[in-house]
Amino acid sequence: MNQQQQQEDYLWKRTAKSIVYFSLFTLSFFICFASCAGKTKRAETADTIALSPAPTFIADSAMAYIQAQCAFGPRVPGSAAHEACADWLVQQFRALGAEVSEVRATLNGYDGQPMACRNIQARINPDATDRVLITAHWDSRAWADNDADAANHHTPVMAANDGASGVAVMLEMARVIQQTGLSYGVDFVCFDLEDQGTPQWADSDGESYWCLGSTYWAQEAAVVGYRARYGVNLDMVGGRGARFLMESFSMQYGKPIVGMVWHLAIQLGFGQYFIAKEGGYITDDHLPVNRIAHIPCIDIIPCVENAASSFGDTWHTTADTPENIDPGALRAVGQTLLQLLYNDN
Repeated sequence: MNQQQQQEDYLWKRTAKSIVYFSLFTLSFFICFASCAGKTKRAETADTIALSPAPTFIADSAMAYIQAQCAFGPRVPGSAAHEACADWLVQQFRALGAEVSEVRATLNGYDGQPMACRNIQARINPDATDRVLITAHWDSRAWADNDADAANHHTPVMAANDGASGVAVMLEMARVIQQTGLSYGVDFVCFDLEDQGTPQWADSDGESYWCLGSTYWAQEAAVVGYRARYGVNLDMVGGRGARFLMESFSMQYGKPIVGMVWHLAIQLGFGQYFIAKEGGYITDDHLPVNRIAHIPCIDIIPCVENAASSFGDTWHTTADTPENIDPGALRAVGQTLLQLLYNDN
């Protein structure tokens, strides 16, 4: 059995046997998916899912978490802002009642220089053996190498969207989950050193230096035998004009989860953000989780048309600031994931 078959076999054994068939707007085919925890019920029509009561995701609260992270400045590895923000993240998750642990390491970057890595894990219901994984990276890219102004190519990125937005969604989710409770455990992991890949202006030997923190985390998770039913990685989930397509590695490793998330988002009224068509293959933090930790994990990441980058106009530029965050995108992602979790409660 090859790796993809093993992933699919594991996922389907852990998911429900009931399958819901639905159509999405003008699509001429049906997408088949299963409940990720086995409790989602078939609704009266093929196009809807019976929704369990879920708490409300507050976009203004998530915005405040973004602004608080950016107040430290760019969270570039090795900087005072990086260390101070990591301490703040630990304090915030603990204040929300989570059990927090850290894994620190020193990893080499594209230029061979060592970088301090701090992966932060916050566990809700830590004693529960049945768990779900939600992840995002929290570091800022050290170089705005996609900026239209070449003078900014060595300037650190504030990373309001490309870093702080995913973490902010996780913090707000943790806040409301602790208020209402879940019957199973949720692990929120803040990955470090995701965004320190070789800059565009540097000579490259072809080796990838992206996703260093998540790779290290996945290696450790495999050693200790960490398991979760599934994972969802959040990357750049707050940008203006955000459109989330079904990322192709996610479809390869976790197609049932993708189907459930996109269908819930559209049913909840977030169809302007979640587009029911497949996007391209993206190297992101979900890949080590899938390939090394062997946990089926999907990626919610934008694919924007008619922009300077498919990741949006602010990607790896000095314009990635809180002023360019769309609270509606944060709400679409956060509310959809809360519905996903509480439908399985």
